[in-house]
Amino acid sequence: MSTLKKFAWLSVATAIVTIALKVIAWWVTGSVGLLSDAAESVVNLVAAVIALGAVTVSERPADDDHQYGHSKAEYFSAGVEGAMIFVAAAFILVVSVERLINPVPLESLGVGLLISLVAAAINGAVGVALVRAGDRHRSPTLKADGKHLITDVVTSVGVAVGLGLAWITGWNVLDPIVAIGVGLNILFVGYRLVHESGMGLMDATLPEGDNRLIEEVLERHREPGRVDFHELRTRESGKWRFVEFHALVPGEWSVDRGHDLVEKVEQEIHAALPHSHITSHLEPIEDERAYNDVHL
Repeated sequence: MSTLKKFAWLSVATAIVTIALKVIAWWVTGSVGLLSDAAESVVNLVAAVIALGAVTVSERPADDDHQYGHSKAEYFSAGVEGAMIFVAAAFILVVSVERLINPVPLESLGVGLLISLVAAAINGAVGVALVRAGDRHRSPTLKADGKHLITDVVTSVGVAVGLGLAWITGWNVLDPIVAIGVGLNILFVGYRLVHESGMGLMDATLPEGDNRLIEEVLERHREPGRVDFHELRTRESGKWRFVEFHALVPGEWSVDRGHDLVEKVEQEIHAALPHSHITSHLEPIEDERAYNDVHL
């Protein structure tokens, strides 16, 4: 089993455990805040299962029908997870408003809060591990899943603080107010996930820092009037970076000399940006046709 799949299975197991803990916490207290926290964990489980499927598909090698591989499957996972968050937020807001209108007394808050905080600790540890693994392996799915779990921790802590205040003051109205805050917060998280996955599916350019590294490599090889580069295009697909550029060299150069230059440039880009697919095109710098495709 690959490393990415192991982390995806860890996410599934974590979601199942935390759902069980949070449902118990809600059952013993009757708190709508804890119910909203449990609802978000149900979304975590659905998202974790989708993430597992996306990681499995993304690791398939390129084939005749998918010659650039299957890495974009991960963006679908992140997008679906964001959409699921919207559903959870809507459920939380409806239940919370109803409880705000018709408040009920809370019971056994101490036990419920303790169980909820244990679940939050588990989510926090796994969430940090997933984000680090996502950064290390350039997996948008693991990063999205990890960020969602960390957001869940923030949610749990916020619910715990609100219920703690309700316990101390006796103001049970704080419970649905906190739950409404939870719903609004995860709406924002869902928007960010959908936006980021959409950018990946739309072939947005690489981050500014990555593009700057490529430009620095090209600049080292420029010679005014003799060697230049243009038509630089970049995009990202899962863990892979795609880079394209045109190299302009004197027409008198041999094919071997031009090819040697391009090979050296590509090797330096690979060293600066691992997991890169690079496509280059060699052109004579004196030929006007070399500039016909330039995008201003």
